[in-house]
Amino acid sequence: MMRLFLLAAALLALILPAQAERLVSQISNESVEITSSFDGERMTFFGSIAPDAGATEKFVTGPFQVVITIIGPTQVRVAREKTHNFGVWLNTDQVQFQDFPSYFHVLSSARLTDISDITTLTTNAILPESHTLASNTADWWKTAVFGRELVRLMTEEGLFGVQENGVNFLSDNFYSARLTLPSNAPPGAYLAQTYVFKNGEVIARKSEGFSVRKIGFERFLALSAVQQPLLYGLVCVILALFTGWLGGVVFRR
Repeated sequence: MMRLFLLAAALLALILPAQAERLVSQISNESVEITSSFDGERMTFFGSIAPDAGATEKFVTGPFQVVITIIGPTQVRVAREKTHNFGVWLNTDQVQFQDFPSYFHVLSSARLTDISDITTLTTNAILPESHTLASNTADWWKTAVFGRELVRLMTEEGLFGVQENGVNFLSDNFYSARLTLPSNAPPGAYLAQTYVFKNGEVIARKSEGFSVRKIGFERFLALSAVQQPLLYGLVCVILALFTGWLGGVVFRR
């Protein structure tokens, strides 16, 4: 009986047409180089929604919505609360967030709440606040309060952002989006996650990576500070002393 059931299921799968969609996407830059004159980089994300391999249909039917998240290198981030005590501002409380992105931006073809529900958006780490849910020692209320403030501060620095009109459909299944990386974009590995929604559900997704790296003298300074901190510190002190002495000589004259 079980063999007959499995055989019938296999035949039914062959008879029924495949309905799945797949995402074909690309990014304009695989590497962004930071130099002394770096003032930002404009990137383009584009792609199309096509029938999955093995599907009998030649075309896909929408309407579709697309959301792209760009995530920078993750780090341990500490949010601190300052309070005014006896005329002095002091750090009195803090919450530490694990694996928190140093850069996070969302591009979407419509309002996020119109694309899907909050649970789906949070589960797929599309909302900025979803990255504050990483495990820590604080209770959930403190985590929510400090996490909201951390997202606000990162947004004011231009490192977090949401553009709910950042994705444009050029046809029923072809989209394009543009993003300008700010001049203070942290170097490291970045991940672009593209989600295709239909009727509020994720039907296709794709991940693509690119890197932001320093080159030239900026790269030398960055590597020296990490790999040889003592030598780097001594050179900085010597340069500071020399600059102070030279300034004194020039202004004395």
